Amino acid sequence: MQVIGTGFGRTGTLSLKTALERLGFGPCHHMVDVFDHPWQIRSWLAAATAREVDWDRLLLGYESCVDGPTSIYWRQLAEHYPKAKVILTTRDPDRWLTSMRRTLFAQRRRIESLPGRTAVLLSSLLRTDLAAFVGMVDTTLDARTFATPADREPERAIRLFEEHAARVIAAIPAERLLVFDAADGWNPLCAFLGVPVPDEPFPRVNGATDFTRSGLSRPLPLLLRRTRRGGHR
Repeated sequence: MQVIGTGFGRTGTLSLKTALERLGFGPCHHMVDVFDHPWQIRSWLAAATAREVDWDRLLLGYESCVDGPTSIYWRQLAEHYPKAKVILTTRDPDRWLTSMRRTLFAQRRRIESLPGRTAVLLSSLLRTDLAAFVGMVDTTLDARTFATPADREPERAIRLFEEHAARVIAAIPAERLLVFDAADGWNPLCAFLGVPVPDEPFPRVNGATDFTRSGLSRPLPLLLRRTRRGGHR
């Protein structure tokens, strides 16, 4: 593991994943990998309740990680991989909250609606991936970050966002940490990682519109799919 991302979702994490892979620090784990490799859902669900996690096995094949669920375990990962560099993605708190409301918080409201709860119950009975995924989110992202509906408490959400950044900055030595706004592009990232700046635009992916169009916002495939741990159906 060469790079550990600690930033919350909607801070340019998918852009950072794309950039890290372009710079040779890939594969980079991101929540999209959980959707692309659904056997990971139950592996992360098991890790959330385990006393000890075999990080090398769980992240086998990855050279970097950003976004959830890995970002929730940033402290453990930074200790387990002491030579890895750490990147805290950030953005204006008000713009972050606006993006969260249009994407992840909206997704949570759909799951909490009557049709959403019905779909999760049906998935649980059928043992398909949706219920497992919701359980994984509940025990990692929500339980460890937003224990109550922060989308309905904007001041609390922003406070949690700022407190998280402060904890990372306090815990990680300055020479090991980059506080990174994706709007700043290649230069600070490449300088931090010690690699040349590519002759191409910095990737800008997964805006709110992209999220709405992506599989990340659609639960139906998870409701219909039944994947076991280890990659076997």
